[in-house]
Amino acid sequence: MTIRKGEPWGEPAVCPPEVSVVSADRGLRHWALRHLASGVSIPEVGVVGGDLARTCGATSAARPCTARVTVDAIRVTLDDREPTWGVAHLVARRHWLRGEVVFVMNAQYYGRYDVAPRSHPNDGKFDVLRVDPAMRWRERMQARQRARPGAHLPHRDLAFRSLSEIDLHFDRPLIVWIDGVRQGAATRLRVVAQPDALVIYV
Repeated sequence: MTIRKGEPWGEPAVCPPEVSVVSADRGLRHWALRHLASGVSIPEVGVVGGDLARTCGATSAARPCTARVTVDAIRVTLDDREPTWGVAHLVARRHWLRGEVVFVMNAQYYGRYDVAPRSHPNDGKFDVLRVDPAMRWRERMQARQRARPGAHLPHRDLAFRSLSEIDLHFDRPLIVWIDGVRQGAATRLRVVAQPDALVIYV
């Protein structure tokens, strides 16, 4: 059940020894890919490190020891390809300092940057941040610095929305990364939130 405003989320827990542990967002995505497409029940899993785990309050312990939480995932279709999945974030761009840049965030963080300060990984939605292609490189550098503490919004050249699904169309192909894994170029993206997709220990 997705979280509602004011409701408690998760429970204090230490990852049981019999539960598998994966490393960071790529490892959790790989775990999800093994199970989400089949439609079967997904085993609980521990996550050590990564942007989604950090969003969930993870510590730097060698084995997850903070909490057991339910999180959403995102289902992504690039052009006419078979759908794939993500757990933390999607980035579409050609260059950081020119052209369009799109973030689709299920996690709050993207590396050192607090891209989606109010994002919640179990609200049935994801946050979309779009950088206007006309945004100048100096302003991009300034916004990038402000994004470390999450102070980059609001900004006239940054559009931010919380959605449960979106169709994105680009004038020219953008390179897409899902949880840090390059997926290739696409001119169309469809992203749909998958509520309550995984139960993880962090």
